[in-house]
Amino acid sequence: MSVSTLISPQSMMDTLSIHTEMAKGAIKITPNPKDHGVQATSFTELMESKVTAVNSDQNVSSAKMRAVDSGASDDLVGAMVASQQASLSFSAMIQIRNRLVQAFDEVMKMPL
Repeated sequence: MSVSTLISPQSMMDTLSIHTEMAKGAIKITPNPKDHGVQATSFTELMESKVTAVNSDQNVSSAKMRAVDSGASDDLVGAMVASQQASLSFSAMIQIRNRLVQAFDEVMKMPL
């Protein structure tokens, strides 16, 4: 697993707060003339990639735990670290989901 595939819960929360501010209109996005042909990542694509990364963490953790359980590997520490990483990334994803639901509820309560 490379370092670029690791997702920290803090980076997910930072990304969520930036998108929240953009949705509120507090942050204005102006196109950069230097970015010709560069497509900005949409919120949907960002969330899909994060969910895929969390799923990958879960799969790696399961594979390591299965290898330790079957005796194919003696890396118990690596399996436990992978398990904790998968647990933390899943918890962060659940917190982000809860904040999105809360933000949606606030938007739905706004008077027209």
